[in-house]
Amino acid sequence: MPLDETDFEILSLLAADARRPYSDIGDVVDLSGPAVSQRVTRLQESGVIDGFTVSLNRDRLRAGVGVLVTVTDPEDVDALGDRLAGADGVEGVFTSVDGTVRFTGRTAADDVRSWVHALVGEESFDVELLDSVTWEPSVAGGGFAVACAECANTVDSEGESIRLDGETYHFCCSSCRARFEERYDRLSE
Repeated sequence: MPLDETDFEILSLLAADARRPYSDIGDVVDLSGPAVSQRVTRLQESGVIDGFTVSLNRDRLRAGVGVLVTVTDPEDVDALGDRLAGADGVEGVFTSVDGTVRFTGRTAADDVRSWVHALVGEESFDVELLDSVTWEPSVAGGGFAVACAECANTVDSEGESIRLDGETYHFCCSSCRARFEERYDRLSE
């Protein structure tokens, strides 16, 4: 669904404070409260807005120690991601295109390694203790998507990436990647 400047401004205001009244948002974007409400409903129905959340200061809650865990080359990325997404203490799960899975979470300070081991099993992992975490949602650049280096279609989670001579290229499908690599090799000769 195409978004205009007003949609992005509304999203930015909601990202900063999801409880901000629609009438206040309307004052900023020069719309009525009901018009803002209609736009927010449209954004929710289209899936642009997933939901509204509360951001907790875990340090104030004294909710254990924060960790950043990196699991490189897991056997089943999707299964690991699903397992982590529903696990107690896991706050965010990030999967990169190269199959690396990173997650943040909190657990008792004296039990970090066994907590992580229980979550990831026999997978190889690294743990970093976090001093602080700042999460600032932003819609900057929200109007842009990664384009396939071969055909310019939008690259989604099913896409592929390769690194050639220090540059990363993204593709919408394996066919585009193969055509690009073939042409790249031919031109490199």
